[in-house]
Amino acid sequence: MPSPTLHRRAANTEVAASLEAHGISPLFARLYASRGIVSTEDASFKLSLLPSPNSMKGIDAVVERLILAIEKQEQMLIVADYDADGATACAIGLRGLRRMGAKIGYIVPNRFEYGYGLTPEIVDLAAKENPRVILTVDNGIASVDGVARARELGIDVVVTDHHLPGDTLPDTPTIVNPNQPGCTFPSKALAGCGVMFYVLLALRARLRERGVYSIEPQPDLNDLLSLVALGTVADVVPLDALNRRLVEAGLRRIRDGKAQPGINALLEVAARSASKATAYDFGFILGPRINAAGRLDDISLGIECLLTDDAARALEIAAQLDQLNRERRSIEAGMRDEADHMIRAEITPDQRAIVVMDSTWHQGVVGIVAGRLRETYHRPSIVFAPGEGTELKGSGRSIPGFHLRDALDLVSKRHPQLMRKFGGHAMAAGVTITNANFALFAKAFEAVASELLTPAMLEQRVESDGSFNAEDFDFETAAALHNHVWGQAFPPPLFDDEFTVVDARIVALKHTKLRLKRGARFFDAIRFNCTEAPPGQLRAAYKLSLSEWQGEQRVELIIEHWWDAAELA
Repeated sequence: MPSPTLHRRAANTEVAASLEAHGISPLFARLYASRGIVSTEDASFKLSLLPSPNSMKGIDAVVERLILAIEKQEQMLIVADYDADGATACAIGLRGLRRMGAKIGYIVPNRFEYGYGLTPEIVDLAAKENPRVILTVDNGIASVDGVARARELGIDVVVTDHHLPGDTLPDTPTIVNPNQPGCTFPSKALAGCGVMFYVLLALRARLRERGVYSIEPQPDLNDLLSLVALGTVADVVPLDALNRRLVEAGLRRIRDGKAQPGINALLEVAARSASKATAYDFGFILGPRINAAGRLDDISLGIECLLTDDAARALEIAAQLDQLNRERRSIEAGMRDEADHMIRAEITPDQRAIVVMDSTWHQGVVGIVAGRLRETYHRPSIVFAPGEGTELKGSGRSIPGFHLRDALDLVSKRHPQLMRKFGGHAMAAGVTITNANFALFAKAFEAVASELLTPAMLEQRVESDGSFNAEDFDFETAAALHNHVWGQAFPPPLFDDEFTVVDARIVALKHTKLRLKRGARFFDAIRFNCTEAPPGQLRAAYKLSLSEWQGEQRVELIIEHWWDAAELA
C-alpha cells in the first residue's frame, strides 16, 4: 500500500480568534475551530446545557408505560445488546428503574444461539419469566418480527435504541430512538446507553410533576454518568457536544472516586489509575474487556460486573473479563494474520473493498478483525465466519465517506435474496448470508464500492493539526491535552513538525525509541509497532503523551507516522 499523505486540518481563524477572545487558550482555540466548535457554549461541559428529553419522539408514551408498570408492579424484563453499549445501557436501566420502584430483571441470551436484537426466539425465552413489559436497550428498532411475537403473547414492548431504522418500524407505540423518522431531538449521536439515561431523566421528571417525589428525595441519576460515558466511547459514536458533556461528567466522577465498583475493578485489573482515567481508557481498556464477554461467551458477565455494589465481587468478575480479553486478543491475532495473507495475495490497486472468510474463524471477533483490515488497507472491510448451519456471519467497518449500511441496502435492493439480514451504522454494520452466496456477495459489494468510492476517498490520509509551538511543550499543556475528551468525530490532536534524529533504537523487539532535536530543544519519542530505520531528517506526525517511569512523569512524543523531510520539501 502507498504511504499515507499528510494533510493539515483547516481551522476557521475567525472562530479561533473569537474563542481566544472569550478566554480559551490559543492552542485549544485552534483545535476547537478545526473540529466544528464555533462558540464557547459548544466547548462547555456544563450539564445544564444538555437538551431536554421532551423533543424525543415517543418519550411521553414510553414514560407513561413505565409509570403504569411501576404503579401496578408489573414484571419488566430488559433485553440488551451484547456489547459494551448494551451492557452499560442495561446496567443504567436496571439501576435507575429499580430506584424508582420498578420490578425488573434482564436477559442477554447468547447471540450465537438466538441472534441479534429482539428475535422471536428471544421473546419466547423471555416469556418464561412472565414479563408484562419487555424493554429493549441498544436494540429493537429493527425487531419487527420479535415485537410481533411479543404482542401475540400479550407482552408490551418498549424500544429504546439508537441504530438506524429500516423501512418498517416495529408495531409498538412505545419507541424512543433519536434516529427514527420524525424525531426532532437535536443530537442523532446518542449511544444506546445515552438513550436509556435520557428515558430515566424523562421518567423522573414526570414522577416529580406528579408529586411522587414531593416528600421523599428524588433518585440521584448522576452516579449513572460513569456508565453512560463508558458505553458512549466504547460504542464509537460521534462525540458531539451532547456526548462530550456526558463523557466529561462520567470521567469526572471516576477521577473523584465516585464510580461503580465494576468500573474501578476493570481499571485495577488493567493496571490503570481511576484518578487519572481518560476517554482512552473507555475505548481501549474497559470497553474491550466488557466486549470480550459478548464476543466469546455472552455479555451477562460484563453486565454483572457493572451491576454489583460489592467491590470484591466486582474484582473477581473483572479478572474473568480480563482473561477473556486475553483469549480474544490471541484469536484476533491469528485471524488477522491469516486475513492479511489472503489479501496480499489477491488485492489489486483497483480493488475498492475487502471481503474475506475462513471456515475456522470465530464469529465473535470478526468485527475487530474488520476494523484492523480497514486501518491497514483503508478499504471498507467485511469479515465473515461460520454461523449456524450454512450461515455466514459477517461484520464490517468502513472508511469516511462510505456509508456501510446504505451500501448494504443498495446490495439488498439489487440482489433481494442475497442477504438474510443486515443492519448497522455508517461506519459499522453486520450481515448474514449463506455460505453458498459468499462469492456472489463479495462481487456485489465490490461493485457498489466501485461506484461509490472515488480515488480521493481511498487515499490514506494523516490529518494533522499543524505545527506545535515548542514554547508550549511542557507538562501542563501535555496534561491538558491528555485529560481532555477526545474520540470519534472529535479526534485527539495530532501535530507535525520536522526533526533531526539524534538517536534511534529498537525496544521490546518491535518499537522504535528515538531522541529528536528541533531547534535547540531535544525530545524523547517512540513509534510503536515499527522497526524500520527512520530517515536522519524526518517530518513526524505525533501526539503529546504523558509517560511514567519509576514514579516520575515525563512528556514524550508518540509518533504515528514519519516521512523523509527531503521528500516532503
